[in-house]
Amino acid sequence: MGTEDPYGFAADGEGPVRAVTLKPLWIDAYAVANARFAAFVEATGYITDAERYGWSFVFGGPLPDDFEPTRGAAQAPWWRQVFGANWRHPEGIPSSIDDRMDHPMVHVSWSDAASYCSWVGMRLPTEAEWEYAARGGLEQKRYAWGDDLTSDGEWRCNIWQGTYPSHNTLEDSYLGTAPVTSFPPNSFGLYNVSGNVWEWCFDWFDTTFHANGPREDPTGPPSGQAKVIRGGSYLCHDSYCNRYRVAARSSNTLDSSTGNMGFRCVKEVS
Repeated sequence: MGTEDPYGFAADGEGPVRAVTLKPLWIDAYAVANARFAAFVEATGYITDAERYGWSFVFGGPLPDDFEPTRGAAQAPWWRQVFGANWRHPEGIPSSIDDRMDHPMVHVSWSDAASYCSWVGMRLPTEAEWEYAARGGLEQKRYAWGDDLTSDGEWRCNIWQGTYPSHNTLEDSYLGTAPVTSFPPNSFGLYNVSGNVWEWCFDWFDTTFHANGPREDPTGPPSGQAKVIRGGSYLCHDSYCNRYRVAARSSNTLDSSTGNMGFRCVKEVS
């Protein structure tokens, strides 16, 4: 687990490289799609954090030119505060998921994701479980398919191509999210562990804890300010955020939601 790749972000706590032992587990082949989350909401009446707050962060690129001015994030002005944006309306009203039922559910907070997992009798993966599954048996490779970003000139993940954030050449065919089974899976059968949407993990985020932390079924530090997210998203670009590498990591607070965060579930083998 981990990397000391100079191409990465040492300050994120990607290293050191370390041997970790895990119990067997089942993991979703792909991120939870809108259709699956809709069934959960229909059965339980669940209301997401973004729905309760009345807004969420949306990448400005897909918004129409005449969209009303909105507040941007201080450190990333391409993220816009859009009232009415939530999992049902990914770019705010009147956008819809009607033609995106097989896309990953987004605008999901950690709390929302954990609630869904509990409903299906599963849970969020620990960071170690996520990385093991994402690697697909390839030890210390940069990506889930090897060390080269494009294999035989073909894109293997949904990330940003072109000049970020002004121009996406769409070489991978997607500006926003892609269907959850897009692109070839890794050797364990997992789809889109690189790009498409960030995926919530169980662990609290810390940049130093794991250097000397547990090596058997680690679950991260006992407390923290934010939770780990893994895998990168359709907004990651080599010039800005190459965190679509399998060892890359980032974080967000429990109640945060954006148009590029999703999740998948795991279950221990009984």
